[in-house]
Amino acid sequence: MIRSSLILAALVVSGALSAFADVASANAAFRAGDYDLALSEAAGERSADAHALRARAMLAKVMCSGREPELASLKDALAAAEAALKLDADHGEGRLQKAITLSLLTRPMSLGDARDSGYGPKARALAEAVLADDPANHYALGFLAVWHVEVHRRGGSLGAAVMGASLKTARKNYAEAVRLAPEDAGLRWQWARALAAFDAEKYHGEIEAELEAALAIDPATELDRVMQVRAAALLEVVKTQKTRDVEKTAQGML
Repeated sequence: MIRSSLILAALVVSGALSAFADVASANAAFRAGDYDLALSEAAGERSADAHALRARAMLAKVMCSGREPELASLKDALAAAEAALKLDADHGEGRLQKAITLSLLTRPMSLGDARDSGYGPKARALAEAVLADDPANHYALGFLAVWHVEVHRRGGSLGAAVMGASLKTARKNYAEAVRLAPEDAGLRWQWARALAAFDAEKYHGEIEAELEAALAIDPATELDRVMQVRAAALLEVVKTQKTRDVEKTAQGML
């Protein structure tokens, strides 16, 4: 069983922090890392914003648990994201949270099952639609950057060709994301993690530099702080362990 998703997950969860007027208190709870309170605060609202925030909080809770995501939790998050999109088919965060959830659903799948599920292309299409509407959305850019790397890692050159994945596009997307949001710790952490899982030897210098950059940023949320803890743990492995161990560690992290 391959325990790594086709696409990153934590990046967009940590980034989608718009202060929606009807769920401001829930958004504040999310930023503080109190995901149960965020869910409670958003429970009374039935807007697209509220549904998307519930999906975000559910996924953040999953990401911070330190355990493999449970299917039931992912299905709940997917339902919340889809509820947002039922009210507003073009809702940006609803699409991003659905993309994240689809990527997490592929995590325990074999390569063949992940391919047959169609979740990878669906997640990519959702993120690209967000980017088409909002070209400066660095969360969507970061998501897509790692999507291309992950597809190359899991599918190899042939699989990447079939899926339309490009390392050149990955770098272009990431460079633009960093230009737009140089102080986003989660963005840098997930790029470094993806490179470490893909080819820790080839990208050793870049991985180390990006992890150190992530650690140098003042975290904006509790989830950012959690991602920095993981960045520090991976950096220690990068500096002290063999390539195979670095890749295995990175593949097991969210």
